[in-house]
Amino acid sequence: MEVLTLTSPQELGAIAAQYGAEAIKHAIEAKGTANIILATGTSQFETIKHLVSIPGIDWSKVTAFHLDEYLGLAETHPASFRKYLKERFVAYVPTLKTFHFVNGEAQDPQEECERLGQLIQKHPIDVAFIGIGENGHLAFNDPPADFKTERPFLVVTLDEACRKQQLGEGWFATLDDVPRQAISMSIPQILKSQRVCVSVPHERKAQAVKCAVEGEVSNMCPASILRTHPECKLFLDPESASLLPQ
Repeated sequence: MEVLTLTSPQELGAIAAQYGAEAIKHAIEAKGTANIILATGTSQFETIKHLVSIPGIDWSKVTAFHLDEYLGLAETHPASFRKYLKERFVAYVPTLKTFHFVNGEAQDPQEECERLGQLIQKHPIDVAFIGIGENGHLAFNDPPADFKTERPFLVVTLDEACRKQQLGEGWFATLDDVPRQAISMSIPQILKSQRVCVSVPHERKAQAVKCAVEGEVSNMCPASILRTHPECKLFLDPESASLLPQ
């Protein structure tokens, strides 16, 4: 894992987006299509904003997946990840080939996991745009995360630290409003991506970054597994990098 510290969240987003865009363009040139994963949350605002403005990407040849979605949350809710991605990404790339959304309102969540798993196995991922949670989670894989599952998507229970993060970011009015379960892409599935582009701004992520970069590789800090990926870049700003050696 290569670690880069940029001067601001804005520069972080621009450089991370460029790294991911190069992977998309290379995949299209090499095989005629590209498959990507997109994360959500406040940490991804700048990266997604810059990604959709980069020239030269033929979005009509790009298939997208996203990492996770709350169970039982309506798409119209401000915290819905489907809503987030439709407003911040899909609306800006109208020629996009396909976006395979996680339906958190599916009547049978396990069946939805199977549906998504079959789809993503047909679309090997060229680049995953992801973040790291305050508790070190990847997607909604909270500690202790499952590093060994063979399932591409899982129904997971969110721990209190994760739910407090969602409250703190302003997506919900009270902690009781934060759903307790979600559908999440598994960590082994994320690691199958050819490139992993990790955008992690802001001081509240500093401890998770330190854990991911300097701690032991452990499912108690799920993001630490990124150190095992051969093509992973971690993009930080001075605040998120504040607990690392200069």
